[in-house]
Amino acid sequence: MAARHQNLLRRILGGRSDANIRFNDLRQLLLHLGFDERIRGSHHIFRRNGVRELINLQRDGSHAKPYQVRQVRRIVLRYRLEANA
Repeated sequence: MAARHQNLLRRILGGRSDANIRFNDLRQLLLHLGFDERIRGSHHIFRRNGVRELINLQRDGSHAKPYQVRQVRRIVLRYRLEANA
């Protein structure tokens, strides 16, 4: 995994900067973790084989919404995606 993605994943898993995660960085991380993206208007919907939940992201300015960062954290931890990437 690229160092940039590792650092972002560490920040997300740390849980102290949910409001300061850039939308494009989170999007790139999900693509790097093997998610497929579909865009419907302002909604970016991510799915991956083996992951039951869909991830729905929307921009909040240039950042991702904090509750959506928490959703990504729960899914990464539940499926141990950092080890599989």
